[in-house]
Amino acid sequence: QVQLVESGGGLVQPGGSLSLSCVASGFILDYYAMGWFRQAPGKEREAVSCISRDGTIYYADSVKGRFTISRVNAENTVYLQMSSLKPDDTALYYCQTDSLCDALMHPIRVKEYDYWGHGTQVTVSS
Repeated sequence: QVQLVESGGGLVQPGGSLSLSCVASGFILDYYAMGWFRQAPGKEREAVSCISRDGTIYYADSVKGRFTISRVNAENTVYLQMSSLKPDDTALYYCQTDSLCDALMHPIRVKEYDYWGHGTQVTVSS
């Protein structure tokens, strides 16, 4: 049974940094793409970043140059290092798994996932 447990969120001032972690269980991370999504109050959930099985990385335009995704397969963990945070980054952040990043990052795909973890809250405010 797939389980995704996100952690690392918190309250940070604009311009600050946070590092999120997602520990996966119930499947072998090596064989899957892993990504991060976020959902701000009153908005739809959106893809933020994805890292494929071979390490190819994708970012939403809104976070390029500020966020860095990485994975450690041996730890079954995917990370999201966030810097230069803005109030617009305030959201509940989730990780997710899929076969390919092209699928995970597609706007329609987000509505098709049956399972989500609890997420971790990131609040950027002075």
